[in-house]
Formats: sequence, structure tokens, C-alpha cells
Amino acid sequence: MAARPPRRLWKPFLYLTTATGVAGGALYFAYRPRTIPGSDPATVPPPGYGEGGTFRPPKFPRVKSRAEQIANLKASAPSKHGSSIFSTFSGLTSLLGFGDRTASDSDADAEPYDLLIIGGGATGTGIALDAATRGLKVAMVERDDFSSGTSSKSTKLVHGGVRYLEKAVWDLDYNQYALVKEALRERKYFLDTAPHLSMWLPIMLPIDKWWKAPYYWAGTKFYDILAGSENIESSYFLTKSKALDAFPMLKRNDLFGALVYYDGAHNDSRMNVSLAMTAALYGATVVNHLEVTGLEKNAEGRLEGARVKDLVPGKNGKTAPEFSIKAKGIINATGPFTDSIRKMDQQDVEEIVAPSSGVHVVLPGYYSPANMGLIDPSTSDGRVIFFLPWQGNTIAGTTDAPTEITPSPIAGEAEIDWILSEIRTYLAPSINVRRGDVLSAWSGIRPLVRDPKAKNTESLVRNHLVDLSESGLLTCAGGKWTTYRQMAEDTVDAAIKDFQLQPAPVNNAPDVSGTEMVNDGARLDGSCQTHQVKLIGSHGYSKTLFINLIQHFGVETDVARHLTESYGDRAWTVAALSSPTESRFPVRGHRLSPLYPFIDGEVRYAVRHEYAQTAIDVLARRTRLAFLNAQATLEALPKVIDLMAEELKWDSKRKAREWAESVQFLASMGLPKSQLGATRRDVESGRASQFEDEEYRMYSRHGEPTIPNQH
Repeated sequence: MAARPPRRLWKPFLYLTTATGVAGGALYFAYRPRTIPGSDPATVPPPGYGEGGTFRPPKFPRVKSRAEQIANLKASAPSKHGSSIFSTFSGLTSLLGFGDRTASDSDADAEPYDLLIIGGGATGTGIALDAATRGLKVAMVERDDFSSGTSSKSTKLVHGGVRYLEKAVWDLDYNQYALVKEALRERKYFLDTAPHLSMWLPIMLPIDKWWKAPYYWAGTKFYDILAGSENIESSYFLTKSKALDAFPMLKRNDLFGALVYYDGAHNDSRMNVSLAMTAALYGATVVNHLEVTGLEKNAEGRLEGARVKDLVPGKNGKTAPEFSIKAKGIINATGPFTDSIRKMDQQDVEEIVAPSSGVHVVLPGYYSPANMGLIDPSTSDGRVIFFLPWQGNTIAGTTDAPTEITPSPIAGEAEIDWILSEIRTYLAPSINVRRGDVLSAWSGIRPLVRDPKAKNTESLVRNHLVDLSESGLLTCAGGKWTTYRQMAEDTVDAAIKDFQLQPAPVNNAPDVSGTEMVNDGARLDGSCQTHQVKLIGSHGYSKTLFINLIQHFGVETDVARHLTESYGDRAWTVAALSSPTESRFPVRGHRLSPLYPFIDGEVRYAVRHEYAQTAIDVLARRTRLAFLNAQATLEALPKVIDLMAEELKWDSKRKAREWAESVQFLASMGLPKSQLGATRRDVESGRASQFEDEEYRMYSRHGEPTIPNQH
């Protein structure tokens, strides 16, 4: 009998211990120490000073010029004139100091490529980098510019998709669950390989009823758990007062509190260009403004190459003959234009792309906090809308509606009005959401796809699709920015199998950091390693790099931050290419627009190191001015055209053409119709800055400063 009381105490003690252990484990999981991408010291230290105070700049590896890349493409196809073309180009490059080319180099270049990738968006450049780092000989061509289509018109998020997770739970849809799980894993890789171009962003989910709090709390915690070790910050609940303190623009009525979860944000087109340039460093031949005019087949009907045409000479009033590129395998990664390439292969093939339009608007930065986004999961028609800080402004979107495929889609007034109307429902009534506050508006075409081999060909593929035609055209379509790397891995895996390619270790990997302190080829054993291949600019980046830039070059603080967050360690080169101001401070860097931190050195860098060939290449994809403010872009256009004319030796006709094509493009960025006829003289004289009646009335512009009545 004396032994029974301890037994009665033993069970409660076991329950208490178990509960304490579970609670402690949960707390540790939520608050465990974690390393936030971008917060680590740089992989390599910033450049220092040698004896006598001499500055020692990084010695970054040189990317081949666009002309050299085109010569390599031409050399892949046998031609009776090939040797003379090669000899001429070899002599030219020698005179320009690009190094000697030997006969053995010529023989090697004459071999066909392992892969020819058509399309220079996120998917195409991702595939090029993956294949090049597996030791394959790769070419990638793009009709317009890198990221000229959908890849530059995203919501700028790197996310798993909380809405997909909700659908997965309620519909018991394993495919949706797998998509979220994959995207959360890829999100971490994304932020690790390009910390200067991406960041963690807290996103607030307002709650209007108390009983919704447990539902959304469970959803965001499940999102955290799914991310597992790839998660960085745990979601948390905010009371009403804390929510208003974090996001003062929210309306107070019907606000119970808010949940905050974490996702990633990025600079999409800069990421796209960096992928292309990194692939080029690893040996891929990448060329923009090169149009595929047809596909070539051998006697057995198998694809063996493509005919292409350089579009740049035509802009200068010259003609450029078509030429052939030979390759063992051809990959179609053209996004919304997937079916046009598939029809080059087989004219009567069934279309698989179901294009959907996503409209975004850009508002001034005062519409949102600088470091907090917002999601509205229950809009008036059931769609989800994001409200995010980006590059000092605020992005709101997106819509989702069937559309026609066009090169430069225009955001419709109905879609813009719908977004503004939804914004008004969750911002404070005292904030007047005005159409005149829209600085830019654009439409991106999302290429949803159907599986041509599925029983139900009308149903859309939830993830991406990799499909091989009978003649050997490998198509990768669908997916989203966050999973570009996985899409590339799946596509290259399929290409190796279908085209019987032989990956190999990369023994001559470039010194991407420019310091010889990092062996970037150490892990490149012929397998896919893109989850740890750092992109150009990443090695020397840290969150304090901008200070070193200010102290050496004397650039303004916001400019220095922008340069390091857009170019990483290549900001040293950009700043060095910036003109002196002849002022006490800033010492270097003439702004393209007084409203934004973009400077003249970026234009020179874009031309010399990133294959920029048009003013819009610079204003929309190398810098982001066109996406941030269409009117400011129009006003900066003369400076950009003049800078590019100096670099590329444009004549007056080419400069006039650039003006006309750039203004036409700005129509797709939301430039008012009244400005589409503006001439360069109008802009330089200030007439283009005159206001329409609606905009004129937006602010107090006349009379003496007024003082409120005091009693």
C-alpha cells in the first residue's frame, strides 16, 4: 500500500514533463537562432589599399562581348566562308586587345552546341546557367532583351504561396501541397545565391473578426512548418494597436489585429540579367536581340539547329543576313510565346498556352511602410491582392484574366480602377487613393499551360511542364519565378537523357569573385549544383558594402545603397564608370532622374558588361526607372540616349529611332496618352512636364503659403 502514492504522482509528472518538452520544443523552433541571407559578412572582403595608399580594385573576370558571342554562334555551323569570317574576327579581336585566337580554338568552336536555348527570360537563363555549370556547351538566344517579357513584370515576390497552401488543405490536393513545398525550398536557394538582389519581407494579413485569428494563425504556422529548415522568421500575431503601429495606413474600423508571415522579395529583371551574365562567365554563349526565324531538321526529321537573325544592325539602317546555329538539342523556353516556337517545329500542333494577364500599379512610397507588405486574401471577387514596398515605391496587384498574347501588353483602365478600389477598402478613409498617384502601370502575361499528353487537355498544369516533341524540341513552360531553378534542373535532366549528352566537371571555372579567394568550380562535378552557385555580384556583397563605396567614391548614401543592392560587388565597377560631379559632394554620379538613385555609370556598365543595346534595355531592365515612374523615365530619356550614343557610336537617325521606340514602349508602362506624342525638344524645354488639368489640381501650386486659422 505504501508504494501506491508514488505511482499516482508518476503519471501527472510524466504528463507535465511531456507537455513541457513539447512546449519547449515549439518555442525553440519558433525562436531558434537563424542566419538571415545577406546578413553574413561578405564571402570575400572589400578591396583595400596597398603600399602608399594605392587603392586595389577587384579584378573581375571579363565577359565576352556580344560581337564575340555572335561569332561563336556562327562558328557552330559549317560554312564555306566560315574560316574567312573567323580569321577576320580573330584579327579584329586581337587589335582590340581581346587576346589571340588559335587554330585549335577555331576547330573547337566549329563543334555544334550541346544545347541551344530559345528564350532569355528567367527560365531560359536559368537553364543556360544550369547546363553550363554541368560542363555542357550551351547557347541561348533571345529575340528582344533578357527579361523583356513576363520575367520583368512579376509581383517581385519569392514565395511559396499561402493561397496555394489554403487550396491544398481545403481541396485535399497533394499537387498543390507539393508545389508549395517545392517553392519554399527554392525560396531559400534563391535568397542564398543572390543576397544582393533579394530580401526577406514581412507581409501583414489584416484580421477583421476575432474568430478568424485562429484560422489564419494555423495557416501561417503550417506555412512555417512546411518551410522547415529553409524558413528564416516565424509568423506572429499583432494586436490592433501593434498592427496600426507597424502599418499606420490601415483603416481602424473592423480591425481586430493582424498576422505577419515572411516571404521573399526581389528585383526580377536584375536577377534575370545576372543569371545571363553568370552563365556567360561559365562559358555559355548568350545573345539578346537575336531572333529565331526557323528551325532546321536533318534528313530523318530530327531537329539539328535554328536559323537566326541579329536585329541590332536593322536599328542602325543596315541589313544582317540570317545564319545557322547547330546544336544536338533545342530547348523552347519562350514563356507566353511557347506555341509560336512549337509551330515552327510542327505547324498543326495543338496550342498549350492559356495566357493570363496580371496588372500591377506603382504608387508613391508613402502608401506603405518601407519594410512591411500586406496581403488582402478576400477581395471583392475572391482574388488575392498584394501591397508591397519595392525600390522606394509601392506595388499593388495583381489581376488575373484571360488575354491575348502581345509583345508589350497595356494595363487597361478597368484593371487599374479595380486595384485602386480594392486598396481603398483596407486603407484609412483619410487617405485619398487617387488615379493621379499611379506612377506606372503594367501588364504581364502569365503563361499557364495544358499538358498535351494528358487525358483532359483542357485542365491547366499547376506547376511547370517539360515536354518533348517527336522531332526533338524540348519545351519547358509554366511555373513561376520562385521555382525557376528547379524548372531549369528538370529541363536539363530531361535534355541529358533525351539528347544523350555527357555532363562533365568544370575544371576551368571563372574567378567570379575577382579575388582568387574562392574556388567556384570546386563543387561543379557535372551534376546540378545551381542551388549553391552564387550569381555575379554575390561574393563581395554585404549589408555594409555601401559604406565602403561612399568612403572611396564619394557617392550619395541612397545611391550607394542602390548600387550595392542592384549590382553587389560589381558596384565598384559601376561607381568607377560614373562621371565626376565637380562638386564638393557627391564626388561621383550624375542622376538620371532627380527623384531616384540611378546614375550615369549604370548606363555605361549596362552597355559594356550587360549587353544593353537599346535605351529601354537600360531604363526598364538594367535600371528599373520605367517600372517605377513612367513620366520620370520620359524626362530621363535624352540623357540615356546620349550616354548610349557615346558608347555605341549611334548617329542622329539611330538616336531618333531610339526616342520613338522608347516613347512607344512607355505606353505599356502607363505613360499618359497626352505624353505619347512628346518630342525630345518638348522634354528638354520642359513642355512635356506641363500638367493636365486633373494632375494640376492634385496639389496646392499657387499663391502665398497659407497658415491655418488659429483661435
